Amino acid sequence: MKLAVTSQNFRTVTPHAGRTRRFLVYEAQPGQEPREVDRLDLPKELSFHEFHEPGPHPLDGVDIVIAGSFGEGFAARTAARGIVAVKTDETDPLAAVKAYLAATGRAGGMPAGA
Repeated sequence: MKLAVTSQNFRTVTPHAGRTRRFLVYEAQPGQEPREVDRLDLPKELSFHEFHEPGPHPLDGVDIVIAGSFGEGFAARTAARGIVAVKTDETDPLAAVKAYLAATGRAGGMPAGA
């Protein structure tokens, strides 16, 4: 499972997911700690606020986007791409990923119900 966390400074979870251009990408595998596997630094035209194309987007292939805040439009646009948007109060990106996995029963990347 891949999870992207909004992080304009690559250190903390940041709000305004639709305008975010920087993401920390984590991978969660069963029985392992989540690990950072990529950092996306997108041009402005690829923020979800600006991007209205039907074609591929750099976040395609991510299962979950975790952000400090976002609107209904962001959630709908990510859902249309098969990505679940999740809000968090956590400020540490790794802690946000771990909290999501624990809350959904996917700790260590385990599928829900496994």
